[in-house]
Amino acid sequence: MELGLKDKIIIVTGGAKGIGAAITATLAQEGAFPVIIGRSEEDNNTQLENIRKAGGDGWQVVAELTEPEQCSRAVKAVAEKFGKIDGLVNNAGINDSIGLEKGSYETFMQSLHRNLIHYYLIAHHALPYLKNSKGAIVNISSKTAETGQGNTSAYAAANGGRNALTREWAVELLPYSIRVNAIVVAEAWTPLYENWINTFPDREAKLTGIVQKIPLERRMTTPEEIAHMAAFLLSGRSSHTTGQLIHVDGGYVHLDRALV
Repeated sequence: MELGLKDKIIIVTGGAKGIGAAITATLAQEGAFPVIIGRSEEDNNTQLENIRKAGGDGWQVVAELTEPEQCSRAVKAVAEKFGKIDGLVNNAGINDSIGLEKGSYETFMQSLHRNLIHYYLIAHHALPYLKNSKGAIVNISSKTAETGQGNTSAYAAANGGRNALTREWAVELLPYSIRVNAIVVAEAWTPLYENWINTFPDREAKLTGIVQKIPLERRMTTPEEIAHMAAFLLSGRSSHTTGQLIHVDGGYVHLDRALV
């Protein structure tokens, strides 16, 4: 299916690794021009090299997204370079295990800046350009907002915020024909997920236990499967889809209880 993304300028925060890297690679394969915004220039350029080796192209901006002024500066750099922004994928974040019992005000607020505040700021600064292009926004979210996990209050709250902002922005931006959707991720195999699994004494047993709870094919979701949905939601092929929280999770959130 031709998605019509050729030459579209699409910002992807955290686009150098994991799910973000899969999204930038997929967009480039579709002929779009992904712009990675991330804190590590080395990581950003490594992903750009991978994209170019595969026949695509892109650009990168170094920014620490927990710093509000750097969010503004990053979007401004993209706009000055290309004169337009056609799409935005808010993706950067980390499940940082800031819980209730052992957390604190300071660490809770730091986590919100890592995982939620920059979603708002990047979208806010990109909005004038998205209005011109009638672009689309995709927010990457997590099952933790709906299922809980334990010992991750801040991350769960941030993802609840991501879901709420998706619905709110979809309403607010209707007059501009800007579509806003979220992809809710459950168990996806990324470097960060692998690092988390490796913290358990018997990592194989832990992983096996998780995989057995994923209804469809008893396997992890791949980053590429999430990326394919992101590309679709950014494209004109999803032209009448907005305000949706789409679970790309093998049925993990909604089917597992029916199968017990």
